[in-house]
Amino acid sequence: MKATLTVLGSGTSMGVPTIGCDCAVCRSSDPHDRRTRPSVLIEYNGRAVLIDTTPDFREQAIREKIQRLDAVLYTHTHADHILGIDDLRPLTYRLRPNKLPLYARPEAAEFIRNMFRYIFDADYKFGGLPQVELKLIDGPLALFGASFEPITLIHGETEIYGFRAGSAAYLTDHSEIPEASLTKLQGLDILFLDALRHKPHPTHSTVDNSLRIVERLKPKRAFFTHICHDLPHAATNASLPPGVQLSYDGMKLDFEI
Repeated sequence: MKATLTVLGSGTSMGVPTIGCDCAVCRSSDPHDRRTRPSVLIEYNGRAVLIDTTPDFREQAIREKIQRLDAVLYTHTHADHILGIDDLRPLTYRLRPNKLPLYARPEAAEFIRNMFRYIFDADYKFGGLPQVELKLIDGPLALFGASFEPITLIHGETEIYGFRAGSAAYLTDHSEIPEASLTKLQGLDILFLDALRHKPHPTHSTVDNSLRIVERLKPKRAFFTHICHDLPHAATNASLPPGVQLSYDGMKLDFEI
């Protein structure tokens, strides 16, 4: 089955341009150097599955003219991946009387429920609420004729999820990929990897480290995401090997799901 993956955001937690920064990338006129917080949308068979609700989700949804969502998958609960949850409201109203399912690891679901208690306690009296319901991920998810397999990643000292759907895998925010997870990433057409910058970081992969992962897994196409302002788009792409590119906001890729 054919699917399209849209990169809603390709940037790091502070986005690019970064507030208060006057570096060359933050001042760049290249639209590829404007990076909102990291998220992707996967569309197939008339359905739309979102991975993470970033603080920039409203801007991303308007830019990409998103008209519907059928499910949201969460990788983890850092601010740059969940704070756009309230902006799901207008898309969930169209689903009534049904609610939009949000899928997360058990500990992540608990965190989201506690942080956004006004949504899930349903006694908020000061405005509308997103019509959502939390569901726990306890293995591969069968969603609308496709399978989304959670891939365990290490983000600093924390286990989080990436996801594989058919011939594509989206792995963001990782400093390490466990061996058991690498075995689930064979035969890919598309592989997204965290590649924050060149300089080592305690919770994120570097360009060199992600290139080593690409060399081991040998996907047909590899794209780096969660990119900070250390990496100018054009110059970095020129330095990468064939088949590897930086992703950018608005990038669209077709694959088999």
